[in-house]
Amino acid sequence: MIRVQSFESNPRRWGPALALALATALVLGAVARAAGGLDPYDHFFETTFGDFREELEITRDENKKALMIFFEMDECPFCHRMKQTVLNQPEVQAYYREHFRVLSVDVSGDVEVVNFQGETMRQADFAFRENRVRATPVFQFYDAEGEPIVRFTGATSGVEEFMWLGEFVAEGHHKDTNFNRYKRERQAQARQ
Repeated sequence: MIRVQSFESNPRRWGPALALALATALVLGAVARAAGGLDPYDHFFETTFGDFREELEITRDENKKALMIFFEMDECPFCHRMKQTVLNQPEVQAYYREHFRVLSVDVSGDVEVVNFQGETMRQADFAFRENRVRATPVFQFYDAEGEPIVRFTGATSGVEEFMWLGEFVAEGHHKDTNFNRYKRERQAQARQ
């Protein structure tokens, strides 16, 4: 009699197969991360308890150029595009983390936050009433005292424009010109 042993009936054969499956998953995950970038919620946005006075203090303590808040909502296709094509890029994450304290606020969120004056309110009220956010995404930069300094509404055309926006604020160009003029100058430099 010939005895046939199936894969399922021999647990000793599972080891190499499981090891191969795990190795394949790890490699495919690394390739996907390299191609698609890194999760913005892990590598771009800072974790916050929602006390924006405290966030300003951290911004000052870390000598950041500004506090940037990304106003977003789940149903916003432009917010998703920014997260999937720009905010997930390692060079964007590194630059913004170096120069800014970066937070995210859900414009329709019910989570309570503390505004720059110490008042407790819902994220939705902070976005709409305090910051007049009516469309998303909005990238709002605040100085170390909580005063708004630069606002960009909508998605950028890509990584390059978003990096220029960061340079515009971090290097203080916003004090002398507007972002459209600065962007035209950077586009002219890029063509040379």
